[in-house]
Order: sequence, then C-alpha cells, then structure tokens
Amino acid sequence: MLTDPAFIRRLDSLYLLARKVLGGSLQADRKTQQRGTGITFADYSEYYHGADYRAIDWRVYARFETLVIKLFELEEDATVYLLVDSSRSMESKYLYARKLGAALGYIALRSLDRLAVYGLADRLNPLLDVCRGGAKTLEFLRALDAAETFGGDTDLTACAKVFQARHRRRGLVIVLSDFLFPGGFEEGLRYLQYHNHEVFCLQVQDDNDVRCDWKGDLELECVETAQRKRVTITPREARRYEQAVAEWNESLRACCARTGIGLASTSTAPPFESVIQDILRRGGLVA
Repeated sequence: MLTDPAFIRRLDSLYLLARKVLGGSLQADRKTQQRGTGITFADYSEYYHGADYRAIDWRVYARFETLVIKLFELEEDATVYLLVDSSRSMESKYLYARKLGAALGYIALRSLDRLAVYGLADRLNPLLDVCRGGAKTLEFLRALDAAETFGGDTDLTACAKVFQARHRRRGLVIVLSDFLFPGGFEEGLRYLQYHNHEVFCLQVQDDNDVRCDWKGDLELECVETAQRKRVTITPREARRYEQAVAEWNESLRACCARTGIGLASTSTAPPFESVIQDILRRGGLVA
C-alpha cells in the first residue's frame, strides 16, 4: 500500500507543495548557534593568530586599518525522528497514521534531512535506522508498510528514555498517536524537550475514540492487556465517557500550548493529504 506507485506520486505532490510553501529551500534550514565557516553572515570578530586569513574582511581593514574576520552561521542538517504509536489500540487508525508518517518522512528524505523511525508501545521498536537522501525512500516506505501493532499499553516516558539513550543528536521528534496513554503524555513530552528536541504531536483518533454508541450490559476486553470487565452502559455513562475523552484531549492541547510543542489533531475521516497540507501551510513542519 505505502509502496504503491500511485501513493508515491501523492507523496511527491506533497513534497512539491512543501517546496512551494517553504520558499523552495528545504535542505538544512535549521541553523546552529555556533559560528564558523558557512553561508549566512553572522558577526565580526577580531583577528587572532591562527585564524583563517581568507575570512579577513579587507574592506573593513582598508577603511579602519583593523583586522577583523567574518563569522558565519554553521548550517546543520536536520534530523527528523518519527515515533509512530504501534500499540494495539491504534489498530483501526494505524494505516492512516502510517500514511501521515510516510508523507512527513518522504518530505524529510527528499529535503536531504536525516530520518529515523520507531514504533511506540510498551517498548521502543526500531523500524528504520538513521538514513538520508532520496535513495532511501523505498526502504523507508517498505519499513513503514511492513510495520505491525504490538505490545501492551503505550508508555511514552519509558520509550522516550530509550530513544534518548540511542540518539544524542537533537532533532525534530514527531509523535503520531491517539495520545490515549494510561500513564499520561506530559512527562514523556517534557523529557524529549528537556533534551533539546523540537517536539511535534500529531494526534489521530477515530469515532470509536470520541463517541460511545454501546448500550446495555456488556463484557469489554482491553485490546492491549486482554483484561475483561462486565459493565452496564446507560446513556449517562456514554455521555460521561465522551466528556472524559474531550477533557483528555483538551489537556493535551493545553499541555502543548503551555510548553511550546506543536500540535495537530485529526480524525481518520479527511484525506491524509489535506492534513499534511494544513500542517505545512500553518507551520512548515519539515523545514
């Protein structure tokens, strides 16, 4: 599915849109705070013994008889990390989430950014090691296409710690999930931010997450833990469930707003292209 030529053509149209929206220059747009030899002028510094004489600004010397060297911003390749919730509660949304991930990863690779992909659940599951360049596109799409749900309840904090132990290089971490984590999401997101990653949350839910259409006496089984529980669902309980989910989603929105984390929320109803287009036009996520 994700390696189908027709699907790849749709991804290519999104990449072309990204180039248009972001001014046609996507490669290494994130600048470091370091100074050195680069392209974009940053500042002047007094000449010192051993400095590169090619950096001397001779026009300044001609005018003021003072030797100064030009400093430039060092351009740094962006590293994009996709963390795709692969817990079994994502089953009905998993293909949609992977399509979104495929689009974002495709843009990153075509933009010559580095890319790594992981599945999230009760543990961190590597799907694609760090790679770079358009030649890795098919390998990336195959890895995402072959990914399956696994494990138990998603533990974002535990996965974030394992992730950080593997990746010291800061980057853009995109978490694709319904964010219905039993242990919450705030600590894990804060942990990623603490280690200087840019964090973006892409929330994917479907009607079964936000609405309760069940009524009467039922035996429910958790898809992640296989625990069973007999319940009686009245219209009142259904309303309380829907209110609880709405409050949970609002807490995610408030958390992201408070901490400066990007957030986009979607159902599985709209075409995935429209979601990516909206993200690009609002924020230029993969720039």
